[in-house]
Amino acid sequence: MKVFTSDVIIVGSGIAGLMAAELLSFDKNVIIITKSDVVHSNSIMAQGGIAAVVDSEDDWRDHFLDTLRAGCYYNNEDVIELLVKQGAEMIRKLEGLGVRFDKGKDGKYLLGQEGAHLKRRILHAGGDATGKELTLKLVSRVKQNVPIHDYMDAIDLIIENGRCIGVICLDENQEYVHYFAPHVVLATGGAGQLYSVTSNNSAITGDGMALAYRAGARLADMEFVQFHPTMLVENGKGAGLVSEAVRGEGARLITEDGKLLMEGKHELGDLAPRDVVAREIFEKVSNNQKVFLDISSIDHFEQKFPSVSSLCINAGVQIDKGLIPIAPGAHFVMGGVETNMQGKTSIEGLYAIGEVANTGVHGANRLASNSLLEGVVFANELAREIINTDDSLMKTNVKPIACIDKRYSQSLPAKDDVRAIMSKYVGIVRTKENLLKALKWFDKYSTLIRSKQVYQFSREEHTIRNMLTVGYLITASALCRKESRGSHYRIDYPLTSDHWLNQTVYCSMSKQEPYVRNKKDYVSNFVI
Repeated sequence: MKVFTSDVIIVGSGIAGLMAAELLSFDKNVIIITKSDVVHSNSIMAQGGIAAVVDSEDDWRDHFLDTLRAGCYYNNEDVIELLVKQGAEMIRKLEGLGVRFDKGKDGKYLLGQEGAHLKRRILHAGGDATGKELTLKLVSRVKQNVPIHDYMDAIDLIIENGRCIGVICLDENQEYVHYFAPHVVLATGGAGQLYSVTSNNSAITGDGMALAYRAGARLADMEFVQFHPTMLVENGKGAGLVSEAVRGEGARLITEDGKLLMEGKHELGDLAPRDVVAREIFEKVSNNQKVFLDISSIDHFEQKFPSVSSLCINAGVQIDKGLIPIAPGAHFVMGGVETNMQGKTSIEGLYAIGEVANTGVHGANRLASNSLLEGVVFANELAREIINTDDSLMKTNVKPIACIDKRYSQSLPAKDDVRAIMSKYVGIVRTKENLLKALKWFDKYSTLIRSKQVYQFSREEHTIRNMLTVGYLITASALCRKESRGSHYRIDYPLTSDHWLNQTVYCSMSKQEPYVRNKKDYVSNFVI
């Protein structure tokens, strides 16, 4: 049995984890654990760009308000202020690391505009390959100082006396590997692969959220799952993401009979918040009508959007005809492991940053291109916190857990079974009846979901266990939220601003009582 010790263990290799590793590596020994190859993440697939106030005509207050409006006023305002105020500084820091953002001949940033942004403030690198440019640059730097242990599945956190002291993993040979550190950071991304159509990398199955839940950490707002309006679809299957920046450059959403889909539906039209646009498209698709993105008005489309063009070519879509078939797909989870601004969770020694974390910054619906910004800003906050912590006060008992021989007697469902349930009953539009059907299905695996036992599973089985756990948490949380807000839409509770209950549903194995965040008017007493 292999054992590794370090000052910091980072689980995940997206923008948040890589940025944290880069910043920490000058002062701490860091190890990165990643589920597959180091470059397999949602971050590397991010096309839209990174939002930041870098233009003299823009102001952090405008970015703040756009974020708050998109989040349906459910956001933690202090955290939004931190995020948007640090935008320009983080762009400078990224440039200092070698990232080259797109600029015009005059040397000024080429700024784009996306859904729910009232100003052009989206920076790009490599056109629509911003995530790729940032990720590869960080990987090349991090590799020089930080060991990266790839194809390593984190299967459970090690908790001792209420403190997280490490992670148990399975390697490619199904051998257990133990990692010990006074600081364990979850940077595992979201849970898009719980749905049949998603923009997410195949490795993004909610693992970090499930690990934290089994360890007893508090999770919140799991019902808020954002569906990106424009997934490229071919033969009913998702074939990749069509960036919102395409609409920012003038593309229009049209129905198969040529009508403008968003005409009269929202004051921002095609650039309305994602939840609004996704529901409009979903309604058409549910009635067996096709929806397209009309790109005919965009000159030199292939040069401006090489990644989208490549997706279309690979899917057999002829972009010279000017129409891209689209449908909504699971994109981003606003909820997750609850943290403060420095990434601290409810468990000592355990941190979370990026999409796996819930700081409250996104509210009920994430503003476009705030995700890469979130990753670098909160990685910076986390690094500052850990660097200023005296590790000598944290004694870690480096004692590997004995060979795990506990078996689970019940057969597990397939991944596609979980996806089918989530897509059918816990998708863009929800009802009490459908949520109860999903909950009844998940209840068949309640013992596995609620147990803290580390079972003798294969890597595939561990992934399915995590999918079941997070699917259950999303479903149960959605059932508790008796309102429609942002990405959580209940037909039985129509969307009305005066009905918003401001409830927060907390999910914790330790059964801690929920509490009111941001002086909320109402809080559920249901703890999952």
